[in-house]
Amino acid sequence: MPKRRDAVQNHEKLLVAARAVIAERGIDAPLEEIARRADVGIATLYRNFASRDELVQALFERSMDEVDMLLAEIGGEDTAWESLVNFMDRLGLWLLADPAMPTIVTRIGIIDPDRRPAMRFTGATTALVAQAQADGDLRKDVTAIDIVLLATMLGSIGRYGDEYITQWRRQLDIVLDGLRPAGSPRGSLAAGPVDLDSYHRMLRRSPADA
Repeated sequence: MPKRRDAVQNHEKLLVAARAVIAERGIDAPLEEIARRADVGIATLYRNFASRDELVQALFERSMDEVDMLLAEIGGEDTAWESLVNFMDRLGLWLLADPAMPTIVTRIGIIDPDRRPAMRFTGATTALVAQAQADGDLRKDVTAIDIVLLATMLGSIGRYGDEYITQWRRQLDIVLDGLRPAGSPRGSLAAGPVDLDSYHRMLRRSPADA
């Protein structure tokens, strides 16, 4: 039997609120705060998700659906190198927009150790890495896992707030230069460096406070 419209809306509001609250307060944020942010009662939350882990699993599945859509748009560029750059760009932007994701993935690893979400990424990039290396555009000692790790690291700076997010493309440019073979031309960096005061503010901010 299909859910009533208000039940569907409450389910969606809870997922949206949970993402925001977990990004702000961490994976163990109070469920009452998630319900309050979604403008529903705690009983409604438990009708939709019997436990915190069930809520985390729903958030994870929603994010994996988004990943599949992202990956479907990778690979149509003129060269494998351009496809890898697009992949790192898109994955980084996705993580910046969803700073709760790293903690959700960590909890999923505890809930279900057999889940291997990284396979989605490495499966999509392994052939691109091999082709970019064959084309002479990528260092021979780089692996698909390196590409995924670097993109994830860059995207994780979203946890430190909007002030530093504006700098992530500069860091991406630096990483991309490091992935190129020796002797490759260096591109210009996307933005000016973070000043010392801004960097100190970022360091003083806890990821859970971002």
